[in-house]
Amino acid sequence: MTALSLSHSYAYCQQLAKQTAGNFYYSFLALRKEQFRAMCVLYAYMRNVDDLGDDPQRSFEERLASLREWRSELQQALANGKQFSDEFYHPCFPALLDIVQRYEIPEHYFFDVITGVESDLQPVSYQTFDELAEYCYRVAGVVGLCCIHIWGFHDDRAFDAGIECGLAFQMTNILRDLTEDVDQGRVYLPLDDLEQFNYSRSDIQAQIYDERFKDLMQFEVQRTREFYQNSERLIDYISPAGQGILRAMYRIYGGILNEIERMDFDVYSSRAGLPRWRKLLIAGEAIVSSRWFSVRSAR
Repeated sequence: MTALSLSHSYAYCQQLAKQTAGNFYYSFLALRKEQFRAMCVLYAYMRNVDDLGDDPQRSFEERLASLREWRSELQQALANGKQFSDEFYHPCFPALLDIVQRYEIPEHYFFDVITGVESDLQPVSYQTFDELAEYCYRVAGVVGLCCIHIWGFHDDRAFDAGIECGLAFQMTNILRDLTEDVDQGRVYLPLDDLEQFNYSRSDIQAQIYDERFKDLMQFEVQRTREFYQNSERLIDYISPAGQGILRAMYRIYGGILNEIERMDFDVYSSRAGLPRWRKLLIAGEAIVSSRWFSVRSAR
């Protein structure tokens, strides 16, 4: 493999984000140029790790080996610092190292994500919500923590709020994707919760939609909504540059949670989501809000 320049690495990450991040890519445009590029790098890293662990065409052993190789290559890249050479195995690493140093992002966040994805390789179940929350921290909370380093923050309370924000977003994904996940042997809802409402893993597999299920989902949606409410204080702790994109993400993910409730929790029949036009509108409003603030600040 030939040496990869920093500019080419950034270009790769931006292109991947543009192709696969959907409307979030346009939300990134609300940020300053350097932050926009950094968010594309962060997305590219997370997307690659997720794809390594979620490739249905590969066996458990193959996916585990790929994630272990990725972990090893990340360790080597971080140890080498900015000595870019043909030792780099993936095009996102030079840009990743650049944003880690530029924004002082703790390196262990990127290893935590790998650990979280590794835990998804085999059938998943969690006994308690605390166990589920630990998983959500690894695959979503650390993403929020990376984001606040890129956006900038002025209060250490942003860390706890960022973790809760990631928990709210990931719980929304879990409730929306219940059917897809169980098909892959994954039931994220805590067994304690299932037992509380006399609902079982086999009931999820059979897609039994009844009062027990609606009560269970109502309980989970209400708990998730509390995480949204508790984490909204994060907006006050981050720089104005990040507030627009965070508000947009709250509206998109919160909108999905509202849609689940509007569907009377019947996530078995259809996938909850916002129409593309609405997500584009939210992203556009975030960009306009950011540009307005920039003009005001320049005066």
